[in-house]
Formats: sequence, structure tokens, C-alpha cells
Amino acid sequence: MITLKLDDRDLQIGLSGLSGQKVKWAAKDALDLTAADVLAHVRGRVDAVFDRPTSFTRNAFGMRKAHTERLEATVFERPRQANRDYLKVQEAGGLRPRTGLEELLNSRLAYDGLITAAVPAPFATLDAYGNWSKGERNQALSAVQAQRDATANTTRASRRRNRKRAGFFVPGKDSRLPAGIWKRDPDGVIYQVLRFTRVVPQYQKRLGFYEGADEVFEMRLPIHLRQQIEARIARAAARGQG
Repeated sequence: MITLKLDDRDLQIGLSGLSGQKVKWAAKDALDLTAADVLAHVRGRVDAVFDRPTSFTRNAFGMRKAHTERLEATVFERPRQANRDYLKVQEAGGLRPRTGLEELLNSRLAYDGLITAAVPAPFATLDAYGNWSKGERNQALSAVQAQRDATANTTRASRRRNRKRAGFFVPGKDSRLPAGIWKRDPDGVIYQVLRFTRVVPQYQKRLGFYEGADEVFEMRLPIHLRQQIEARIARAAARGQG
């Protein structure tokens, strides 16, 4: 979270043409506009750093406006995304937390080995964001009897009805195939779509959430503040003339 503060006491010097309350409103609006600039900067960092970020990730940050009695605006990570931890790891670096898919496989999949992490294999079908497609993932989980809802798992009857559909399987512990989920085409060709590994993915510090935010604040706040004060002085002068 980035907190943007402004002490309005210095603003009142030489502003006898405006009441103290109008100065506070000018400061509040200037802070809100500056916070919006910082938010745009942070979102720009997300687009620049991540490869095809999802809407969930792109909308991870929000802002809380200032108040005339509390000249403080904040740019923050939304609670839903903050609870997922993945942006914190991308920001500071470190081990990636276990994903929901990995938790599901460990709890539902009949597998003798240890699944520390599961990552799409080269032949996996990916969506527009570079993630394992939901369609193939759901088909695979159903075939290997690992759906959260057991009624969604593939049955023998459904396999007989769909003989031309690709199947999925997990090699046994004595198999020479690498651990993971494999896809078998109707012609018998097999290829891996999900790879199981005991190595937890580790990220280097790369997002740079704070990088440049202070510069944006220091550059934009004086501009917005001057504009807000000048606009209020102009309005006050216009009312006096009228």
C-alpha cells in the first residue's frame, strides 16, 4: 500500500483570498488526482511486467480518496487479490505459494508421489493469458477423477459414449513417463499437459510496485495543487465581480 499525505497548514500562507475550508478542498482534490496518477502508474507496471496479465491481475489495485479532515489518499492492493499472495511474491521475490489446482490435486488425485507444484507442460492448451485452458483442465481433472465435485468426474459409461474424445491419465509409480497428467488422442498418441514437480517455483523480484511511485507523487502533486487553488481563486474572483 502507498500512502500519499499532505499537510495543509503550509498551504494557508499567502492564500488570504480563500477560506481555510476551500484550501482543504483544494488539497483533497489535488491528492485524489495525484493518487489516480499513481494508480495509473502501478497498473502500467503490471502491464509492462506480466505477460498477458488477466483482468483479475490488472484490476488488483485500487485507491481510497482523501478527506478534507484527513488529507491522506492511498493506493492499495484489493483484498481479494491480496489474499492470493501471488502479487506479493512477484513484488518481493521468493517461493510461489501453492495454487488452488495444486491443493486440489493433492487432496483428490489418487497419486503415490508428492506434488509440490504443477505447471503446464509444453503441449498443454493455453488460454489467451498463457494459463492452462479451463476447458482442457476440466476435462483432465474429470478423467483422472480429481474434480472437487465428484459427480463431475468421468464415468465408464461416459467414456464409452465418447470414444472419439481424447483421454487423460496419470502414469503409475513404475512408469518411465515423467510425472504429471498425460493426454491420449483417439489415435493413441500421448503427450504431457501438466507436469508434477517437487521443486517450488521461485520468483525473482520483478514487479517493482513501489518503483517510480514516489516520483509520480512528487511530480504531479504540485501541479494538481496549483491548478486546484487557481481554479478556486478564479471562481471566488468571478463571484466577487458578479
